[in-house]
Amino acid sequence: MKQFIILYFFFLALLFILFYLPTSPFSIWLNEGQTQLTLFFLHYFLPPSQIKGIEIWINPNYKIIITQACNGMIPILFLFASILAYPSSFVYKIIWMAGGYVIFSLINVVRLLFVVHITQTGKGHADFYWSHDIVGNAVLMGTGLLLFILYIQNNRELRH
Repeated sequence: MKQFIILYFFFLALLFILFYLPTSPFSIWLNEGQTQLTLFFLHYFLPPSQIKGIEIWINPNYKIIITQACNGMIPILFLFASILAYPSSFVYKIIWMAGGYVIFSLINVVRLLFVVHITQTGKGHADFYWSHDIVGNAVLMGTGLLLFILYIQNNRELRH
């Protein structure tokens, strides 16, 4: 357990330095690409007038700016650090990381659509805060936890 915790924080720091922080042209490109992927999927569900560049206008008073904080990269990296720290084969880790990436990218789009819907039909700031900061983040954390539990449960190497 101690080894997992040490490796988890090591991989978390490494992943954030390499893939999240603007430390290289690659990390900047990766985050911009993730933002564009998120916006690409949102275009299927929101009217074109509601999306302007990286901004989603919920109403005249509220908008969400899809940048690093909202593009889904943070929970993806948390899941990746957990998977990398847990003992299993490299191939098994890559498969679960790829699946986790796809699932998180889709869940993040659903989360953003939920925030837009609740804020549009609600009473403003309180509904935005509740849907984005509380429910939205809980959905992302719950998704990551569920994926990691499934990863552990399906790890056949440790069962033998």
